[in-house]
Amino acid sequence: MSGELARGGGDAPVELRASHADRDRVVDMLRIAAGDGRLTAEELDERLEAALSARTLGELAGLTADLPADAAGEVKDVVRIEQQGGSAVRGDRWAVPRRLEVESSWGDVTLDFTDAVITYDTLHVDLDMRGGTLRLVTRPGVVVETDSLVVEYAQVKTRPAGDSGVPVVLRVEVGGRLRYGKVVVRGPRGFFRRSRTP
Repeated sequence: MSGELARGGGDAPVELRASHADRDRVVDMLRIAAGDGRLTAEELDERLEAALSARTLGELAGLTADLPADAAGEVKDVVRIEQQGGSAVRGDRWAVPRRLEVESSWGDVTLDFTDAVITYDTLHVDLDMRGGTLRLVTRPGVVVETDSLVVEYAQVKTRPAGDSGVPVVLRVEVGGRLRYGKVVVRGPRGFFRRSRTP
């Protein structure tokens, strides 16, 4: 995709004016590359600022020219976590997919959104968990909903969305089934404001 931008889209000159969609595509590429560890936080900030103010396709192409083609790909639509008696963690600027399928028996799964790379506005978590804990660490702008989750001898601890003054950037919808385990939703400091048990 970066090659297409470098050529200005086919045979079009790189001086061709960039559209909002062109800028958004490059912003997504940069965030994914940072999530893969190819860019530092400082480099990401600099390039995002340049991408949002770029006027031509040539300017945008220069921001991804040193990234491999696979780093400029799109975030996966569906990611699957399958484990038995283990521990899975997603954090450190992981790229949040559109859908996450979790199948876990007697193990823990942690989804840390503190520094996650978010390119979709909604994440659907399809949970099939027996024993263990699904832990979601949120940040302002990340809202978790568990209304469609079926629980059997399990516990769900959540935090109300509240009005933090921060717009919602990601809505996490947790559905599926949880047996003999728990779902814990907390902020980075782990303060619970409300709990719900079946």
